[in-house]
Amino acid sequence: MKNTYKSAGVDIEAGDAIVKRIKNFAKSTFNKNVLSDIGLFGAFYRPDLSGYSEPVLVSSVDGVGTKLKIAFATNTHNTVGQDLVNHCVNDIAVCGALPLFFMDYLAFGKLNPDVAANIIEGFSIACKENGCALIGGETAEMPGLYDEKEYDISGTIVGIVDKGKIIDGKTIIKGDLLLGFKSNGLHTNGYSLARKVLFEKFKLNEKIPGLNSTLSEDLLKVHKSYLKLINTLKEKIEVKGFAHITGGGIVGNTTRILPEGLRLNISWDNWEVPAIFRLIQKTGSITDDEMRKVFNLGVGLIAVIGKNQQDAALKIANELGEEYFLIGKVE
Repeated sequence: MKNTYKSAGVDIEAGDAIVKRIKNFAKSTFNKNVLSDIGLFGAFYRPDLSGYSEPVLVSSVDGVGTKLKIAFATNTHNTVGQDLVNHCVNDIAVCGALPLFFMDYLAFGKLNPDVAANIIEGFSIACKENGCALIGGETAEMPGLYDEKEYDISGTIVGIVDKGKIIDGKTIIKGDLLLGFKSNGLHTNGYSLARKVLFEKFKLNEKIPGLNSTLSEDLLKVHKSYLKLINTLKEKIEVKGFAHITGGGIVGNTTRILPEGLRLNISWDNWEVPAIFRLIQKTGSITDDEMRKVFNLGVGLIAVIGKNQQDAALKIANELGEEYFLIGKVE
């Protein structure tokens, strides 16, 4: 038998078929600024700079982490793409930026066209919801590096903000308030600990009292996008800083935007921690300090505002149907 790339585990024809299959997903996110079709060596995007006096590009790259293990185990692949886009969008939105375009990277042990299409459909859904274009990406087949039924994904977002409207926390002062906005679960962080604890006792398809869903359904809830909320808040009131609560928890992420000499005073009893986090903590006998360091505990976004902005901020949150908590202040 002659050795070929296919006999070594890489199917070029399958890759070409995927490109053709996903074009419609990507094209559904295109706008007038996208100048190229999918499949060229590079993606072309011409930003509309009208209305910007000093435009600054803002970028971020991330992955979904071991949440993918839940997708593999349940054969559910249409949500993790949304997770990735929303996570990346939040990361630049908290800086004041509007997302322009998104690019993805998928690496498979063995390329499965249906799985790849589901993931990329998820990208397209979230890109349309966030008003950004899915303009390109890379799909790789790496036998021997990944298990045949597993894959990894990462994504890069690029956005834009006027230099004078960058939100970086520099104006935060003592006495400013911390307004927290509800997450819908773990989002994309803490899954290694959650899996270690929960899988020793529960099955993924098990419906657990208090969750109102199976364990897998709760763990696969899509990472929430806060773009609309962030845009509305920054347009209508003075927000001194935003923090996207990911790995490192509330303190770890919010401290990143505090000027030197300031610290957070969190009132941890000011909101009810969602059931999934209580289940993880109880099942694994995890300390409060460790939970606070690993998980968002029900708060996915924090806005730092002056005391005189509180009523206006709460009114905006109510109008948008966003659940919020006054979780502390800056000292």
